[in-house]
Amino acid sequence: MNAPDFPPLILPAIEPTADLPLEARLRHKIAHKTKPLGALGRLESLALQLGLIQRSETIALREPQMVVFAADHGIAAEGVSAYPQAVTVQMVGNMLAGGAAINVFARQHGFALRVVDAGVAAELAPHPQLLPRKIALGTRNIRHEPAMTAAQVRAAVQAGMDIVRRLPGNAVAFGEMGIANTSAAALLFARLAGVGIDEATGRGTGLDDAQLAHKRQVLTQALARHGGATQPLDALAALGGFEIAMMAGAMLQAASERRAVLVDGFIAGAAALAARALVPAAQDYMVFCHRGDEHGHHLLLAHLQADPLLDLGLRLGEGTGALLAWPLLQSAAGFLNEMASFDSAGVSGREDA
Repeated sequence: MNAPDFPPLILPAIEPTADLPLEARLRHKIAHKTKPLGALGRLESLALQLGLIQRSETIALREPQMVVFAADHGIAAEGVSAYPQAVTVQMVGNMLAGGAAINVFARQHGFALRVVDAGVAAELAPHPQLLPRKIALGTRNIRHEPAMTAAQVRAAVQAGMDIVRRLPGNAVAFGEMGIANTSAAALLFARLAGVGIDEATGRGTGLDDAQLAHKRQVLTQALARHGGATQPLDALAALGGFEIAMMAGAMLQAASERRAVLVDGFIAGAAALAARALVPAAQDYMVFCHRGDEHGHHLLLAHLQADPLLDLGLRLGEGTGALLAWPLLQSAAGFLNEMASFDSAGVSGREDA
């Protein structure tokens, strides 16, 4: 299955959240809540970010959405994953049946869940929660050829943008499913951030030492083969995956619509890195939800200068870390909107204020 020819990709305009007068008002409001200055720690900077995203001194979180992008990767044939490629379609079936971890957390936190077939290497039966956006039956083997054509990467980014346009709400979380997608994420991280393959590459689904060494050797060869793919869209086409490119487009569209973008783990982080490379202001809207246990994720977050909300040793993907962080966004909104100020509560402030 080949993607049809697409017109030139038009990326959405994204307005930076920087607004000095609003930021000053938000900081004043946060500082004058009935608490010691800075006592709510990371929650205070999260409230500030959400206020700037929504251009408001109060925060309203409406109809949160969870979108999981699924696709297969040709590089799986090189033995870079501890699991066979068939697990991708099996896990998509598990999600559609409601049995995956992401289903549990989506139900718990009131997220509407959709699974996107971005490029699973099988034909999937229709399902109310399945969005069929298949670009092809998996990408090609990056070790030997580009993962996708120029038309396919444009189609994937455009599909991600189109999906978000149709979603309600003002907060959207993104997850993924795809055997071998930590390899694509590591390659994108290495190329777009200029880090070494050994730094970018981890154990993925649980490789032992010998398997990890093999994976790093394969990815070193793949990165060298596509040395000319240095621009963001070219790197996505040569080294990425359909679910990563589609997620990057979805993140750009969500940011352009002033939605809070909940970024999950390493693969979602690679999509965020690509989205930022395409439109730098997109990062203003990204809430980095956790620091995962995948080796490259710590370095990727450091490269993005991102301060994640959680550090639970997660390495599942699917968007699970994003949903586990959701109560913190709710708490940030709650204290900003509802907590009394020193003046309104009649509580004495600092004597040196």
